[in-house]
Amino acid sequence: MPVSRLLPTEEAADLLDLTREIAERHLAPRAAEHEAAERFPREVFRTLGRSGLLALPYPVEYGGGGQPYEVYLQVVEEIAARWASVAVGMSVHALSCFPLATHGTDAQRERLLPQLLAGHLLGAYCLSETHAGSDPAAMTSRARRDGDAYVLRGAKAWTTHGGHADFYTVMARTSDDRARGVSCFLVPADASGLQADPPERKMGLTGSATATMRFDDVRVPDDRLIGEEGQGLAIALEGLDAGRLGIAAVAVGLAQGALDDALVYAQQRETFGRKIIDHQAIAFLLADMEAAVTSARATVLAAARRKDAGLPYGRQASIAKLVATDAAMWVTTEAVQIFGGAGYTRDFPVERYMREAKVMQIFEGTNQIQRMVISRDLARGNPGPATHVLPAAPTEVHP
Repeated sequence: MPVSRLLPTEEAADLLDLTREIAERHLAPRAAEHEAAERFPREVFRTLGRSGLLALPYPVEYGGGGQPYEVYLQVVEEIAARWASVAVGMSVHALSCFPLATHGTDAQRERLLPQLLAGHLLGAYCLSETHAGSDPAAMTSRARRDGDAYVLRGAKAWTTHGGHADFYTVMARTSDDRARGVSCFLVPADASGLQADPPERKMGLTGSATATMRFDDVRVPDDRLIGEEGQGLAIALEGLDAGRLGIAAVAVGLAQGALDDALVYAQQRETFGRKIIDHQAIAFLLADMEAAVTSARATVLAAARRKDAGLPYGRQASIAKLVATDAAMWVTTEAVQIFGGAGYTRDFPVERYMREAKVMQIFEGTNQIQRMVISRDLARGNPGPATHVLPAAPTEVHP
């Protein structure tokens, strides 16, 4: 049963209809096979690019969809309900475009952004290193100035789309200043000296390639520097607020998919002469799962509406990421329980959902880091005005 949504426009409702159609036709039939084979679905991202779904939150003048984050995240959620690896890829691609879209010069945006947003090129985001994940300021990858170019050297770990992306948004150190010594570069995949290690062997999201990218004196023209030299860490942290909302939406969609499958199974499976949904233990568990998914969705969309209104939303993004990913872990685990022994086999997708949910609590900042962000923001004691006027109430749409 489609999720009942409050959407701001009829255009948004049509967009969600299109997303569901694409997800059912092009994603759902392929997900299990690609995940089992650990095969990256590059052709799926081309389909999403042609449909405009990879560019939704960016400006129309550069080929984007011009959609508010409130709408974009619900599209990501619908994709995640069918194939989490692809939804994660959508979020990462949007994150990889963020520095150029928000901090690039007009000339850089006009020259580079349309191809990125059209989906002709797939992006990756290189921030983390093996010793610098939760603490990105500890990175050691360097970019030294050499005439009209920078020369990058180092390694970036846990790169989603590593080895498959067409461009890499890379944070590298240009000075020893911890906070203001990192700069941002847009590096084409065919740059000499750039190579990917074999992909990581992961517990879940096996259709999404994750690899360490190695920069062996990669020469990048200085017109590929995004923002000012030394501005990279600030750009990265700003982008992560939006990225956390993307992963939170993926988690909500994954949980919704698990709930949907568990509900169908409970309506069909019989024990002691009754469908198991008629047993109170299962009925109440499904009710709790629905409450968890609905609450997580509301938390994510509340943060998105703050972003769309131009209000500070960093704390709310961390709350959304924390709440949604913890909910996904719990809901997928309980979905396996409802399926019983069958849920522990690969005959049903709920075991895959459970494996995929775990990493949601880890990437884009672990949930322990989210608690740190939230508590530090609380300690600053500066919530801003208590009341804000948001745009007009949305039209209720039940696609």
